[in-house]
Order: sequence, then C-alpha cells, then structure tokens
Amino acid sequence: MCGIVGYIGEKNCVPIIINGLKRLEYRGYDSAGIALIFDHHSEVIKNKGKVSLLEDKIDSLDLSANLGIGHTRWATHGVPNEINAHPHFNTSKNLYVIHNGIIENYQTLRTGLQKLGYEFITQTDSEVLPHLIDSFLVKGHSLFKSVQLALSEVDGTYGIAVIYEKEPDKIIAARKGSPLVLGIGENENFVASDVSAIISHTKQIVYLEDGEIIQVFKNHFNAKTNLDKEVKKEIHEISMTLDEIDKGGFPHFMLKEIMEQPESVRNSMRGRILFDEGTAKLGGLENVADRLAASKRITISACGTSWHAGLVGKYMLEQFTRIPTEVEYASEFRYRNPIIEKDDAIFFISQSGETADTLAALKEAKLRGALVLGICNVVGSSIARESNAGVYTHAGPEIGVASTKAFSSQLVVLALITLLIARKKTMSLVDGKSIALELSHIPEKISEILKLNDEIEKIAEIFKDSKNFLYLGRGYNFPVALEGALKLKEISYIHAEGYPAAEMKHGPIALIDENMPVVFIAPKDSTYDKIISNIQEIKARRGRIIAIASKNDNEIDKLVDYTIKIPDTIRILMPLLTVIPLQLLAYHIAVKKGLNVDQPRNLAKSVTVE
Repeated sequence: MCGIVGYIGEKNCVPIIINGLKRLEYRGYDSAGIALIFDHHSEVIKNKGKVSLLEDKIDSLDLSANLGIGHTRWATHGVPNEINAHPHFNTSKNLYVIHNGIIENYQTLRTGLQKLGYEFITQTDSEVLPHLIDSFLVKGHSLFKSVQLALSEVDGTYGIAVIYEKEPDKIIAARKGSPLVLGIGENENFVASDVSAIISHTKQIVYLEDGEIIQVFKNHFNAKTNLDKEVKKEIHEISMTLDEIDKGGFPHFMLKEIMEQPESVRNSMRGRILFDEGTAKLGGLENVADRLAASKRITISACGTSWHAGLVGKYMLEQFTRIPTEVEYASEFRYRNPIIEKDDAIFFISQSGETADTLAALKEAKLRGALVLGICNVVGSSIARESNAGVYTHAGPEIGVASTKAFSSQLVVLALITLLIARKKTMSLVDGKSIALELSHIPEKISEILKLNDEIEKIAEIFKDSKNFLYLGRGYNFPVALEGALKLKEISYIHAEGYPAAEMKHGPIALIDENMPVVFIAPKDSTYDKIISNIQEIKARRGRIIAIASKNDNEIDKLVDYTIKIPDTIRILMPLLTVIPLQLLAYHIAVKKGLNVDQPRNLAKSVTVE
C-alpha cells in the first residue's frame, strides 16, 4: 500500500521526493518521512499525518541533498505516529530503509537480532530490515550483498529502497509481491512504487519483478536475482501524462473520475467492437479465445469493487454463454484449496494490477494449470505480466481511493468478453449486433445522468446525517446495490448494506422505520413488478425511499419519496447506468459531512498487503 520514492542524481532531491510522495498519498497517508545523505552525514525527518505536514517541517530546515528516499505510510504494524513512520534506520543511524509489504517472520528475526544487541524502538515489522542488513554490513559485506543476504532470511512481501551513508553513490531497491519501478533520467535515476510519482521527470521506466534486486547509480543501474544471477532489464516508454493525474479544476479526484466516465467507458470499448459481426475484438485474448469459449467453467476472482464487477460479469456470462461461472473473493480463494481443473478459465480483476490477494490467487491458479486471465487498468502491472492473457480496461489513472471509473470500465470489458465468447457459441448475429450497438450508446447515456448532479446533491443534503442506509436491487442490479453501499461506507463512514431486494423480508426488514433511508434500484426491466412489491413493503413500514428509476416511469413517483430518473438500456448493460447516481450520492453525502473523499480514513488505493 505505502508510497515509495527515491532519487539519486545532481539535483536537490528534497522537492522531487516530497512532490512524488504527494502523488502517492492515495497509497497511504497515516504518516510520512524522508532520509537524506549529504557529503559526510545523513538525516531523517518524519511526521505523523499527511505529506504536507512533513513538507512544512522540512521547509523550516532548508535542506538540500542529491540522494534521498521518502515514504508515505498506510499502517499495518504499529499505530500511525512519528516513531513508526518510515524511513527506519540502524543503531548507528547511517543506514535507512523504506518498506512496503509485510514481513511475516519479523518476530523471529527481531528476537534473533535482539540477541545480537540490536535495540528496537518501533512497533513495526519493517524495523527488522535495517538491523538485519546492518548485521551483514558489520561482517564486511557491501551494501548490495548485505541487502541480498538479509532478504534471503525474510518471509513475506516487500518493496524496499535502501541508502547507506558509507556508500553514498547508490540506492538499493528490491521487490517481492509489492510493486516497484525504476525511472531513468539524464544523470539522475528514480525509484518509486508507482510511475505517477515520477512521471513529471521521466517516461523511461523499468519494472522490477519479484525476486529482483537492483543497484541504482545516478547514471546507470544493474540488476540481479536473489540468487545472484544477472538480469537484463527492458526499458519501457510510458504514455501517461501529468495532466491525467491532476484534478483538472475539480475539488476532488473522485468527482473528476466520476465525471470522466463517459470518456473512460468510451476508451474501454474503443476499437474493440465489430458492429457488422456483432462481436468484440480483444487483442489480449486473441490467442486464447477458442480455449476460453470451450471452458467447462469460468471463475472470476477479485476484491472489493472489482468483486462487485465480477458478480455482474457472472450474470452476463451465464446468461449469454451458458458457461457456469463462479465469483470468488481473492482473499479466500487460495486458502480454501479450491477445485481447479485444467479446462477452467479464471479471470483476475484488479484496478491496479497489484492487489496482493488477487495476485496471490492468480499464482496459485497458474500453478494448477488453469487458463489464467487478467483484467486490469495499469499497463505493466504484476497481474498483467503474470497472466497467460488478458484485457486492459484503459480507464486512465484513478487516484481517488473509492473506485468509480475503474468499476464502469471493468463492466464494459466484461460485457465485451461476454459478447466475444457468446458469438463463438450460440448467440445470433442479430442479438450480437443489438448488444454491440447499445454498448456504443452507453457513454452518451452516462453523460445524461451526470447532468443530474445538482439534483442528487440536494438529496444528499437531506440524508447526510443518516446513521444507516439500505440498498436493494434485483438481478443485474443486486451487485450494483452492493457497490452503492460500499461507496457510501468507504467515504462517508455511514453504515450501509446492500441486499437482493427479495431477501429484505428474510431479516433486514426488521431494521426499517421512519429513520431508515432505503435506496431501490428500480429500472423498468423484467424484475420491475417484484421491485414495486418490495417498495410497498418498505413504504408500509414508513421507510424513506430513494429510487433509481427509468426516465419514462411516472408511476413510481407516487410510491417513493425521491426519484432519480435515468435513461433506459438493455438489461445486461443497466449496471453501467444505475451505478452512476449511487457514486454521486455517496460523494455528495461525504462532502457535506466535511470528509476527505479522496483519502478516507484507514483505506489506501492499491492494496499490496494480504
């Protein structure tokens, strides 16, 4: 989760690292710190809270150095405070380490190091790393070798950057399970956990793979494996621009990303629909499309919002391809000894492509011989590289912690995959053309819904002080109810639950009174009459009802307190429309409560620990 930035070169690294950390705050914002090495000494500055507080502290010191590392933290071990903040250091305070991940055997390592005389001052697992590396330095090993030997004793995940006062010409970086990239400049090089931190300085990127250690100098680098084997690394040119990761005049990234959905959805389908053939062309699946269509079973594995997208995907795939499809929480998948056959196809969905639980599940499935497929947003990410094949969503950078445009882009990709497989099986040309055409109209329909922003903001004002919410939907809109509830929980801290509407009377109806807002997703589809019956049940118990309804539905206005009217589409694509008002509702409620919607408490964007 945490953000890592390192610099070595000829410029003052302090503003470079601070600005990089600001761009990485979506990965963690409990505390932040920086370590700098000067000609004959070093210094570490840390602070609880956001990077801006660290920046204020550093500004008062007027520091300048050509070598440094910085970190913004999402706490795993130890409460957020200045002591537990990174960088961590050895007893001599001349070796500094920043770490993203979890050291699973840190207690054992800590006990052994304490017997050697090392003293620990933090509650973190990460603090074992500088002491462990130091234990090899004092035996006469170089910094690179000491890091290599130390990591051979570590169980768990890590993305690390290390600097040492006695070898001030290098940064050592290594990864296992946590993303890390090297940025190549002119007489300067960068280390970061995400390209967004260094995009303003270079577009030349090297991706570290698991088990690699890289030695970074200001004008060159070399890489080896944990087993000391030389690795030749490829330099990639990235196309991301700085404008893409700025707010663009919006008050929050989340609102910007909600408003970007007509374009992000369009980008997700651009060049991928063959209208005359009523099918999809997905280059990343071209070599496996026939095997995919012949699969006896499809599994979708994901976490959080991506899991909700997977549920919609299950409905799509089973309805149109008739292939049994299961949706698994990635965090549970690998630990329950799942049944995986060689003719199974397993999709792993992740916005970042680095989600630790999803990546671990992918590797488990790959070992068992299944066809492993990735759906992710970040080019060059771990899931993209580990998969047999896959599809990029092309949503563009998503900085807000609560996912919005990534979700809608995932739904588009799942619809395209469904179309591709179904046309290879039993779907007619006429039906294929119908779905393809309706997909092409989705961006303009999302734009129409976004014009309701002011109307939705007024509803948010009415419900901003509610303590609980219930979200109800049927069929394709049940996963949307789950997603709507999750969005509200994530950023407003209001307790919310999503249910299939019919399940309400099997328990949750006991919660209904005049203080309970209930959001119904009620477009005019084949479940509409049943949804109306459920609305009547809530109304009879004085619940306050908000309905997401079809634009031409005038009858529902008599039954509910507030309606948000949206355009119609075919049932398979309705979640792409019904989710938009729920995103805006959650956003406005959180803003009206005075909360930080881009950086909600306890959360981080890229979940790179299990």
